[in-house]
Amino acid sequence: MRGLRSVLRRRAATLTATLAAVLVAGTLSGTSVSQAATSQPCDLYAAGGTPCVAAHSTTRALYGAYDGALYQVRRASDNATRDIGVLGAGGYANAAAQDSFCAGSSCVITVIYDQTGRNNRLTQAPPGGFNGPAAGGYDKLANATMAPVTLNGNRAYGVFVSPGTGYRNNATNGIATGDRPEGMYALFDGTHYNDGCCFDYGNAETNSRDNGNGTMEAVYFGNSRGWGSGAGNGPWVMADLENGLFSGVNPGNNANDPTVNHRFLTAIVKGEPNHWAIRGGNAQSGGLSTYYNGVRPNASGYNPMKKEGAIILGIGGDNSNSSAGIFYEGVMTSGYPSDATENAVQANIVAAGYTPGSGGGTALNTGSTISLRATTACCTTSFLSHSGTSVATAVVTSTSAATDKANASWIVRPGLANSACRSFESRNTPGSYLRHQNFQLYLHPNDGSVLFANDATFCSQAGVNGQGNSLVSYNFADRYIRHYANTGYVASNGGSNPFDATALWPDDVSWAVAVPWTP
Repeated sequence: MRGLRSVLRRRAATLTATLAAVLVAGTLSGTSVSQAATSQPCDLYAAGGTPCVAAHSTTRALYGAYDGALYQVRRASDNATRDIGVLGAGGYANAAAQDSFCAGSSCVITVIYDQTGRNNRLTQAPPGGFNGPAAGGYDKLANATMAPVTLNGNRAYGVFVSPGTGYRNNATNGIATGDRPEGMYALFDGTHYNDGCCFDYGNAETNSRDNGNGTMEAVYFGNSRGWGSGAGNGPWVMADLENGLFSGVNPGNNANDPTVNHRFLTAIVKGEPNHWAIRGGNAQSGGLSTYYNGVRPNASGYNPMKKEGAIILGIGGDNSNSSAGIFYEGVMTSGYPSDATENAVQANIVAAGYTPGSGGGTALNTGSTISLRATTACCTTSFLSHSGTSVATAVVTSTSAATDKANASWIVRPGLANSACRSFESRNTPGSYLRHQNFQLYLHPNDGSVLFANDATFCSQAGVNGQGNSLVSYNFADRYIRHYANTGYVASNGGSNPFDATALWPDDVSWAVAVPWTP
């Protein structure tokens, strides 16, 4: 036995040294887009003996040699599609290609390619136990520009999941089934979440339905308390094992699973026969912490597991799709990764240099007061304004009444639902904010509810028509603030409502940020 332990120690030391050498090589080469990275996360997993069987990212290559497409976008103006690749082998996403292709229109992410060569790509999730809001009961596709980010100064975009958005692959190749071991990590925005079910990435049922306890194994992030929770108020990294979000060995609360809200969050779940773990850490600095490491949950149906091998993103195994989150990259492995392998992957993620990106356009500084002028040719003297609770466009000039000027002036506040976005408080009605209700804009007093916060939060981007800013609904990410027949709406680029008309849409959703009529 003593001899065997010595051999195992030597093997562990060799593996650690190998991973360290691979990581150093990747770190040295990964800082330049003109030089291919020699090591990325899936190279590290392979070196650890647990190769990737699925690798998804819209921001960078997850292999040092990968030079293919990361994802595909579809343009609303003509339904044309384009694959978005990398700047060089092992490098960052070619965001400029997306910006050029989508200019003057809006785009959605239609495919997230699998970099392993197994074709485990993610596409629009079909209906299952729950229907989505898109045609045929499918889930929505993510707005391609809602999650801007930079990696070591290189612009890229994540996958912005608002409620009703989801991706899936029910016919995979090489994903663990039954009680076979696997690991997975996902890189999330730790500030964008909700308590809906279920913002997951990982292994799920192949028929998009709840097939019973233990039929899925996915990493979950959010602050749902319906099945499990950790310390504090959340959000938490937990495991979705079907009919349970588990934060430890027991159903319900496990205090060792901490609240985590890093701006960029590495979240890990891994499992093997009667053993699983949760790990997590700040994707911008430092290492990983282990939140749970032990036997399968103390509840029937989870030992042995009955995993089915589909892959989901942004939804639960039965297509429950009321969740919110942002995904940047993630992988699934064959075999149970060692902590040493995951630690090396975490160091690689930190070295990638994730930092928040800008949506472009004029900076909307919190605390400032602005007016929003229409850029459509018909209406360049009209401003977004309110009269009572109604919100519309109104012509305002230097000779207008003081009340009219104040009605067209807005104080920029941190987004009530997410401080990375913005909310707009009336200049002359303190405590009342611009919000949407049934897709129409209103001025309502803040009632403190989660719904109000979501409805009153808008994310700023460069103007779709190349002028000013466009303002996207936080909880309906395919809808932009638009003026139509002088009334304010949140409108999609094509849809069933008259205000979703494609004619003039790029101009109607672009607003010049003007000096306020009432400072």
